[in-house]
Amino acid sequence: MNFENDNQNQFYDGMNNSYMKQDSCVSQANNCVNPVYECPEERVCHRYICYDVPHIKPCNTRIINHHIYRHSFVPTYSCCEENVVENVFERKCC
Repeated sequence: MNFENDNQNQFYDGMNNSYMKQDSCVSQANNCVNPVYECPEERVCHRYICYDVPHIKPCNTRIINHHIYRHSFVPTYSCCEENVVENVFERKCC
């Protein structure tokens, strides 16, 4: 058999995940046999890629000053003096 078509002259290499050229056909008792095309094998490789995402979170500190005036009362004593004058007049008859 003559391999003029490139599609017939390739076979799938499952280990390398590529198609390889077949230079000659497999010979069995002077007969050429085309290669058997197997179904491709799929291998899945899961990759996990982590990303650090910085978040800016503003935090404000509020200081509240409470001014408390506590009033105290201190007594201051004072003294005053009053003089009361009383005149007593007895009634005398003259």
